[in-house]
Amino acid sequence: MREVKILRYGWKFQKGNFPEAVNTEFDDSQWEEVRVPHDWAIKGPFSPDNDVQEWSGYKFIGMTGGLPHTGKGFYRLRINLPDGIKTKRVRIEFDGVMSHSKVYLNGRYVGERPYGYSSFAFDITDFVTEGENILAVSVDNKPDSSRWYPGAGIYRNVRLVITEQVSISHWGIYITTPFVSPSEANVHIQTTIENHIGKEVAVELETRIVSPEGKDVASKISKKDIGKKELFEDELSIKSPSLWSIESPSLYRAISTVKVNGKVMDVYETPFGIRSLRFDAEKGFFLNDKSVKFQGVCLHHDLGPIGAAVNRAALKRQLSIMKEMGANAIRTSHNPPAPELLALADEMGFLVIDEAFDAWKIPKRPNDYNTLFDQWAEKDLRAMIRRDRNHPCVIMWSIGNEIPEQQDKENGVR
Repeated sequence: MREVKILRYGWKFQKGNFPEAVNTEFDDSQWEEVRVPHDWAIKGPFSPDNDVQEWSGYKFIGMTGGLPHTGKGFYRLRINLPDGIKTKRVRIEFDGVMSHSKVYLNGRYVGERPYGYSSFAFDITDFVTEGENILAVSVDNKPDSSRWYPGAGIYRNVRLVITEQVSISHWGIYITTPFVSPSEANVHIQTTIENHIGKEVAVELETRIVSPEGKDVASKISKKDIGKKELFEDELSIKSPSLWSIESPSLYRAISTVKVNGKVMDVYETPFGIRSLRFDAEKGFFLNDKSVKFQGVCLHHDLGPIGAAVNRAALKRQLSIMKEMGANAIRTSHNPPAPELLALADEMGFLVIDEAFDAWKIPKRPNDYNTLFDQWAEKDLRAMIRRDRNHPCVIMWSIGNEIPEQQDKENGVR
């Protein structure tokens, strides 16, 4: 069965460059103990000398908050794993690390992700051992890389996910509602299942849909013989659906159960909403065939004086204030948001424009996304869409903010 552990407590942190800290025997006893999510810069001190930026010959002070977010930092965490862990699959998931992160386990390099707003995961099955494991994460925040306060460090949640050898893939469920009416809705569910047993196995996938009131309203069982990976596609029908809307953000749950020879191997739950979207060039946007005007805001990811470390209660407070002032829409300026924001937008009834980048290849700041675009843009865009595609609040994708390339008639506009 799937086991998810939030890696929140017990982290050790030190600002600076410590390449030897990847080693298991490294002594971190004098390092600061922190809780993740963690933003190392928010405690200051403020200084006009922090990340001074120059535009057109003029120096700008405080553009990124006047806080010490630039530089290198290192995190270490001891993780105890049970006997028999080598018979399981193990994955480490990061919702976001600011930035240029590199991940190590037990002294071995696992992988990296430079974009601080991307969520990412690594299969660490071949790296783990029974008993104590040492997870190390290095961070390198470049100066002159942002036009706002970015925060610094492991500022979003981290999870350890342990599954059986047959399980649903990471971001492996995709739910759409191709037909929606007051009397009936069709729900299309794609489920990707992985098999690491080493031989073909007969897999049974049971999908149940649970209503906002907690009642089973549809179910289906599909069976396939799968090798390494297989895509299951199921259509289910729901009578008299409760439609997701701004006024009544009704949420259903798809509960996916994977079995092999009658044994439950994996159970995964996906919240989703039933709604229809339509854009008309002359009449505008329609949600469930009703005209809706966007009354929205551009929302950056930080939480003001408490920093960039994600905090669900603080996010909910922000959204509650926006509701009170009449807002019904959010643009995630100018990057993929924390998953918690989208979950709250689903629950509270906000429309979201989910944005990927602030820059492409033409820089706005010398060390911004332009340094990553060629190698990482497609990977980061895929990650955002795969992570966020089941959220009913997401009604539009934005591939960039005020991108200079759109003015390039030769190479920009296609």
